[in-house]
This record gives sequence, structure tokens and C-alpha cells, in this order.
Amino acid sequence: MPADKQVQGDDAFSTFFSETGAGKHVPRCVFVDLEPTVVDEVRTGTYRHLFHPEQLITGKEDAANNFARGHYTVGKDIVDSCLDRIRKLADNCTGLQGFLMFNAVGGGTGSGLGCLMLERLSVDYGKKSKLNFCCWPSPRVSTAVVEPYNSVLSTHSLLEHTDVAVMLDNEAIYDICKRNLDIGRPTYTNLNRLIAQVISSLTASLRFDGALNVDVTEFQTNLVPYPRIHFMLSSYAPVISAEKAYHEQLSVAEITNSAFEPANMMAKCDPRHGKYMASCILYRGDVVPKDVNAAVAAIKTKRTIQFVDWCPTGFKVGINYQPPTVVPGGDLAKVMRAVCMISNSTAIAEVFSRMDHKFDLMYAKRAFVHWYVGEGMEEGEFSEAREDLAALEKDYEEVGLDTTYNEDAENY
Repeated sequence: MPADKQVQGDDAFSTFFSETGAGKHVPRCVFVDLEPTVVDEVRTGTYRHLFHPEQLITGKEDAANNFARGHYTVGKDIVDSCLDRIRKLADNCTGLQGFLMFNAVGGGTGSGLGCLMLERLSVDYGKKSKLNFCCWPSPRVSTAVVEPYNSVLSTHSLLEHTDVAVMLDNEAIYDICKRNLDIGRPTYTNLNRLIAQVISSLTASLRFDGALNVDVTEFQTNLVPYPRIHFMLSSYAPVISAEKAYHEQLSVAEITNSAFEPANMMAKCDPRHGKYMASCILYRGDVVPKDVNAAVAAIKTKRTIQFVDWCPTGFKVGINYQPPTVVPGGDLAKVMRAVCMISNSTAIAEVFSRMDHKFDLMYAKRAFVHWYVGEGMEEGEFSEAREDLAALEKDYEEVGLDTTYNEDAENY
């Protein structure tokens, strides 16, 4: 980045990168997998010189889509070296705010080892925030038969050990790529670039200057009304190809409307089936507060966007002056302004109920359970995790109910 373009001096840059004695910038991150093939692509890829070799940690055998292997047997052998590396990175920070974690909950490593890491981070760094981006199994696109088991078992841990979890699902993002970018057969690269825009918008305020900057802990404060109700929906706009962008105006009002469009949600979930409890709208680029106020006021008048009656304001807004950056030659158009929305809606409960239903069908027959028990898990953990999710569904149902004012309220 040229010196004249640099915002906030070097502080912004050092949020996610540390400078070595040789003047090299190294990302403050750790890549972990139980088998080497995926991380080997990073080791041999274009950016291999960017990472410290010890930040790329791999085992010899994978978790074979088995939560118990990731959590109890294979994962247990690798978790200490991961935490050791994380500790070194944490010691290198001047003011550690928290952790961003990325995992998928359908497989064995993401669910099992992911949860083990979260549990251990809670022990070692108690009060530090943990933001989790979890790739949730899609309703129709499945990569493993035992996805429902792994997802339910890991959500049990996500409830306890994360402060905010942003739900993503491949099918929803496939559909966005097909519909908005006209990509016939989206690849994981297409999906990842779209998810990267959401994460980039979320962290922009930590890295650049703006009128209304939003801190990591501010997300929690504004989005999580009760500790368990912390699973978020996300959307991003404009998702548009260069050919289309040329003909579109993409005003603040337009992109704000797009962000609330059910088809643009990054998890297969229709917010019209529930109520919003809170919404965090993060703008970047050429955006002024006056336009934002008008756009938010227009959203509030829409009948399709309903808020719970106990949270009348509901919007947290962030504005960052750094315009969105796109990968050169990628699918997304370079635009002047963009918006990312992270919202807490009771509609996310339908994601859990879909998964619970699939879990129940298999667990009624105890199908595949022996693989988990054979790796040191107890059968009781299945029913315990399932009950926890049933309670979570109930919690979402209750927070969505309208408040009934009790005549005896003064007695409380």
C-alpha cells in the first residue's frame, strides 16, 4: 500500500500482521488440519512465503468425518502444538482483543477439533472474544452422511464457547453466485471470495478509519441479547459482476435493500419467517451518515422486515471510508460502496430444526453411532447435545414472542 494511501499509520496494518526484524510482515494466524493435503496447497502455493512454516500445522490422518476422532483421539494429539503456536502469536500482540475462528461443522476435523480448540481457548484466554464463522451443512447439498451428528455435537460446544457465531452455508452462497454473478458452476474459490468480502467488511473498522467505527466487542454488545442467542445471519451487497455494475447506480438505499433481501442471506434461512432482534449494518466506501439514516428509516417502514417488540431501535451502523477491494480478474465488480449486514433473527432456528430432524431420523435407529463410541465417546453425549439444541430452538421461539404486559408487574 503506498504511503500516502495509508490510513492511521501502521497501527491499522499491525492488527492482522506482525513485522519481523527483517521487515517482513507475517499474518497473525494459524492453519490447522488433521491431514496435510489442503494445507500443503498453502505451503506450495503463491503465498507460501507469507506464512511462518510453524503456522501451518497438519497431522498425518484425517478425522474421517467423525466428530469423536477430531475431538477425542486424533485431534487430541495435535491440539497442544496448535495452542502453543497461538500462545506465541498472542504474546506477540500488544492488546489482544480476541480470536476469529473459521471452521465447518459437517466434517470431523472442523467440528471435533474446532470445538476442542474453542474449549481450550476458553480455558486459556477466558474473557477474550471469540467470533466464529461456521460453514453449516446445506439442506440439499451434502458431503457426508453423518453431517447431522457432527453439526449437533459441535453446536453444543459453539453455544458454550463462542460469543458470536456467523452461520454460512455453501448452498446459499452457490445460489448467490449463480443468480447474481452468472457463474454456471461456482467453485469453492468463488464461494470463498464472497465470504472473504463479509469478513473483510466486519474487520474493516479494525484496520481503517471511518465515521462510525465498530469494535469486535461492540458486535457482541449490540447483537447478542442473551448469551445463547448468538447465531447470526449475514448478507453482503452489491454482489454484482463488472458487466452489470456498469449499468447500475447502486445507491446507499439500493444496497441496503439488497442486504435485507432474503435471497441474499448467506445461510439457507428466510428472515421473513422470524423477527429481527438486532442488526449490524456495516457500510464501506463513499457513504455519508445522511444517506444511511434515510436508508435505515426506509427499511423500518417495510412490512416484511419485522423486529421483536422489545427491541425497538435494533440497528447498529458502521461506516468505513475504505472502499471495498476485489481480487483482480475475479467475479465481483469494483464498486464505490458496499454494505455487509450481520443480523440476529429468530428465523435462524429453522436451520437448527432442519438439522435436528435429520439427526433424529438417524439416531432413532442408532445408525453410525458405533463409530463415535469406538473413538471414546459416550452415547449419552448424543442425547445431551440434542437436548441442548432442543432447548435452543425453544429459546428462539420464546424471544420471538410479543411481550405481554403483566398487571402484577410491579410485584416482580
